[in-house]
Amino acid sequence: MTAWRDVERTEPEFARRVRMLFDAQRHKTLATIRADGSPRISGIEAAFEDGDLVFGSMPNSRKGADLRRDPRFALHSATTDPVEGAEAAWPGEAKISGRAIPAGPVTDDPAGDRFRADIAEVVHTHLDEQAAMLVVEWWTPGSGLRRIERE
Repeated sequence: MTAWRDVERTEPEFARRVRMLFDAQRHKTLATIRADGSPRISGIEAAFEDGDLVFGSMPNSRKGADLRRDPRFALHSATTDPVEGAEAAWPGEAKISGRAIPAGPVTDDPAGDRFRADIAEVVHTHLDEQAAMLVVEWWTPGSGLRRIERE
């Protein structure tokens, strides 16, 4: 099990930037896998609590059913467009993927589902300081932090 605290411990600056993007807006986008194997995207709220990334679903929700059947997920931070003329200041976007581990009921509604993330990959996509290159940084438990730049 790889928790958010593991990312923070191994790559604190990278984890700080990713968390800033996730904390900037309340709503995120979650991708799950439907029973027929096709993708589903849903709006969701997620939080970093005690070193874990946690999220939940309302009672009888499709995303909760998807995650109970197939725990694979991808979570995307809210995104904003770069400001024209100030592209280098764009903070970018972040993604976290892995497996959703059941963590009991949602506290406000015992019929809802609560999950902790077993993290497989964390990605931060942004521009370089000159806004000339797209920078993709990604972290995995087995390989650590890697980075590529694209024109």
